[in-house]
Amino acid sequence: MIKPPSLREHLTAALPELRRDPEKLQVFIDAGQIIATGVPGLSFEYQYSLNLVLLDYAGHPDAVMVPLLAWLAVHQPELLHHPEQRQRIRFEADLLDGGRVDLSIEIPLTERVGVHPRPEGGHTVVHYPEPVPEGFAAGEHWQIYLRDELLAEWTT
Repeated sequence: MIKPPSLREHLTAALPELRRDPEKLQVFIDAGQIIATGVPGLSFEYQYSLNLVLLDYAGHPDAVMVPLLAWLAVHQPELLHHPEQRQRIRFEADLLDGGRVDLSIEIPLTERVGVHPRPEGGHTVVHYPEPVPEGFAAGEHWQIYLRDELLAEWTT
């Protein structure tokens, strides 16, 4: 599976608190399924719930949510573009002392995987990328502010 490490890398790069202490971000895969495509061959789709847990997080929740939505716009765009899918991104927070939280975010993800015969024998596994949505050019630099405070920044 390619998306969980990609999202971890994205959030760690975007959030200063995670850059300083990447162990504050825990990533779990729950309720996974393998769905055969129904076409000849062994191609399939991973379907699973990704659970992100930010431990003892002191930053503003917007600093997490905006980079998360930007990542989803590229890697799981139907969660943002289809009304019936939008409600599937869930979160819970345990409020701790000093304005810190343990924040858990649950996201349904899919990954399409092709398994194709090689001319010389054997098979090749291909993880298909999502179509690149309009408005998200590679190399674009993002900065997110709340009032005058820089909350997060990253490059797509």
